[in-house]
Amino acid sequence: MNPPRLRAEKIFKSLRTTYPDVKTQLHFHTPFELLVATMLSAQCTDKQVNTVTRTLFQKLKTPKDFVKVPQETLEALIRPTGYFRNKARSIKKCAQSLLDKYDGRVPETLDELVALPGVGRKTANVVLGAAFGIPGIVVDTHVARIAQRLALTAHKDPVKIEFDLMEVLPESKWSDFSLLLIYLGRQFCTARKPDCPGCPVNRHCSWPEKRTIRK
Repeated sequence: MNPPRLRAEKIFKSLRTTYPDVKTQLHFHTPFELLVATMLSAQCTDKQVNTVTRTLFQKLKTPKDFVKVPQETLEALIRPTGYFRNKARSIKKCAQSLLDKYDGRVPETLDELVALPGVGRKTANVVLGAAFGIPGIVVDTHVARIAQRLALTAHKDPVKIEFDLMEVLPESKWSDFSLLLIYLGRQFCTARKPDCPGCPVNRHCSWPEKRTIRK
């Protein structure tokens, strides 16, 4: 096992000890609800999305519901998530595509998901992992930042980061590793003023700025 893989395994083990039970923080009952919630989460916190979807999913439950609802009504329902006009258009187009191609069912492959309007690899991997139990690396801002700081990637492009992380961990750990990094990013390895002394993977990290913090 080469050093990056060995380090990744040690990081995974340390994070698993700190966060023994990780799961997406988005609330959902069906794969379609998770797909919509994930699309809404762009540039928005999971907490805010959950507040919005609590009402949204009481009114609109299926792709057909989202296709039929007037654009302005959907915009009003999702307005607190930000970028609500673009999100409403994307969700309606996605719902229509699901009806046209899959009889309203959310597909279970990455290629099929990313072919849907408004769905990128991040959203697709969230749905695959949380709704279908299919492993995938979800690269959000937390994962990208921490993977760079932990020297698990030298890239900034999310797709390249995704493939770098896939190389250093077995497939069975991909989804959980993404979630573990997200949890770490929210609690310790924040974008500004990270809590390096308290970080559970401190000993595996050689991020340059950390050296000025470590005693």
